[in-house]
Amino acid sequence: MAESRSKHEREKRIVSLRKAINKYRYDYHVLNKETISIEALDSLKHELKTLEDANPNLITPDSPTQRVEGRVAKGFKKVTHKTPMLSLEDVFSEEEFADWEKRISKLLNTSNLPAGGPELFAELKFDGLAVSLVYKNGVLDHASTRGNGKIGEDVTQNIKTIEAIPLRLEREIKGEIEIRGEVIITKKDFEKINREQKKIGEKIYANPRNLAAGSLRQLDSKMTAARRLDFHAYDIVGEFEQKTHSKEHEMLREIGFKTDREAHISKSAGDIFKFKEKIKKSREKLEYEIDGLVIQVNDNATFERLGVAGKAPRGAVAFKFSAKEATTKVKDILVQVGRTGKLTPVAVLEPVKIAGVTVSRASLHNEEEIKRLGLKIGDTVIVGRAGDVIPDVRKVLKELRGGHEKEFHMPRLCPACGHKVLKGMRKGLPAEALAQAGPLAFCKNKKCPATHREGIYHFVSKGAFDIDGLGPKIIDVLLDQGLIQDAADLFDLKEGDIKPLERFGEKSASNLVEAIGEKTKMTLPRFLIALGILHVGEETASDLADNFGSLGNIQKASLEKINDIANIGDVVARSVYDWFREDYNRRYLEKLLRRVTIEKYHQPTGKLKGKTFVLTGSLETLSRDEAKSRIRKLGGKTSESVSKEVDYVVAGIEPGSKLNRAEKLGIKIINEREFLKML
Repeated sequence: MAESRSKHEREKRIVSLRKAINKYRYDYHVLNKETISIEALDSLKHELKTLEDANPNLITPDSPTQRVEGRVAKGFKKVTHKTPMLSLEDVFSEEEFADWEKRISKLLNTSNLPAGGPELFAELKFDGLAVSLVYKNGVLDHASTRGNGKIGEDVTQNIKTIEAIPLRLEREIKGEIEIRGEVIITKKDFEKINREQKKIGEKIYANPRNLAAGSLRQLDSKMTAARRLDFHAYDIVGEFEQKTHSKEHEMLREIGFKTDREAHISKSAGDIFKFKEKIKKSREKLEYEIDGLVIQVNDNATFERLGVAGKAPRGAVAFKFSAKEATTKVKDILVQVGRTGKLTPVAVLEPVKIAGVTVSRASLHNEEEIKRLGLKIGDTVIVGRAGDVIPDVRKVLKELRGGHEKEFHMPRLCPACGHKVLKGMRKGLPAEALAQAGPLAFCKNKKCPATHREGIYHFVSKGAFDIDGLGPKIIDVLLDQGLIQDAADLFDLKEGDIKPLERFGEKSASNLVEAIGEKTKMTLPRFLIALGILHVGEETASDLADNFGSLGNIQKASLEKINDIANIGDVVARSVYDWFREDYNRRYLEKLLRRVTIEKYHQPTGKLKGKTFVLTGSLETLSRDEAKSRIRKLGGKTSESVSKEVDYVVAGIEPGSKLNRAEKLGIKIINEREFLKML
């Protein structure tokens, strides 16, 4: 049919097809109207493609056929953003939001503001990948990822595969205009892709955001096209007579983009809180994953006047939701034996996704916690993820019991070695100390194989000696082959001992010996942690080092002296005192000190001296270990629990119950930006 047409007719038909396809695309993707069926739309696209293939000189960059060119890119070139793509400050509670509002009102001339502060605009915070689209004279010129905020990656070819992004704007705009928004994928398409991945034995994606990001960064545009990505615009960069952010949303829709249908103007903080609760209740029914709301000052001139603090605009915040929860069944309760011989019950769950992560196990801590929950094997439970990403069982839904649930009882014999299980410390405790210890259960056998292996795993772990490349599997082989009896023997290993083992070659054997050799000098706190003394973690190890200054002084210290340390109670003091008096531990310590030197301890001093911090939630710029290390270097201390002795609680992303406790106790809560400023 194409051959019989005149050149003029072909040109007219191509223009008409492009116009029609773009209209139907706009109806479907922006107005949410299916004017014609997808099959009919595909037919039109096929005709256009046939005509353009026969007349390549008539192909234009904004043609719908150019969404997928099928070329495999060799890489992504870098793109510098003319205006930085800033991140947002996070707030998690109504109090933090109110504080933000007070701060911006104070910075502005309040006499020119309406009662209750500036007008705000609230929209959903889509959990996707931020991108920048640059149009020149109405035609898409290039697209890039956010990257580090200043420099992103050119993903123009892949962006063209997204039907919700117009290649030519619906309204003619002279010169250059930049549109920013979020590349996302629907929950439905995410689940469909994962089902297909599972069928062909490929990796399952953790969450829609990871899938969207990975799809956009494919080197083959055909792969991106197959992922059915979507796009929501939220910002116009530059001056185009848009005086408010709400007007920007209107303009975005007029020129061909989807925007958040739930977004609205708000006159007060109370209205924002109601809106947040409404969205929270309907969150699971939404087509896309969201992780909160974006709230910003609606008036653009006021927004610009507020400026930027660090990497975030002062005039906007991300009002995040708390940790997600899900229901699942407890299939069984297993008992794990730890390095100290402590028995810990662990719930085996029917796998369930919580905030994009599949959870199949959750610690139940001890027998008392199981009684408190009223938990039985077979129960339906609510499981959540706390701020530090630890899954926990929060509630038992007893009304869903079917009558086949079973009571759980802590075993009387150790599941690893069959020896008797005792309550309290391994050596036994006085009645008053036992009461303070809580309902803990321990294996009586000091040579229990489970505790022995766990003890060596702990010795080489990140918080202790941190020996690179030496994990549980290698330790298991070394123990099974009789090459080591305890952690001290690691320092005697030679390349010739390791090289003959399965999976080891000359290079890997050399690397392991070198990694062990680099750890023959150790700080006092890390050395104490590595010993595996019951109840001695980072905080207690630091307290002992601060108060005694050397291992020798700790060894000689009386029970009373240890107990005098402010943060150490009777149970912990008894545990430390007893450990250094057991013959087995003394012999092991002597052996270890012939191979390892403890560095001279210098008590840290600095501007945080005397201040105690609790970290909750995840930080964007620092790992938790790095944050703790920096606090200690400046003389401060960290704690895992919130009490009146704590000076600051640092709230990161998805904070847990520690934040609520801090609020009740009136402890100062700071965000990551304020924390970094203190450092």
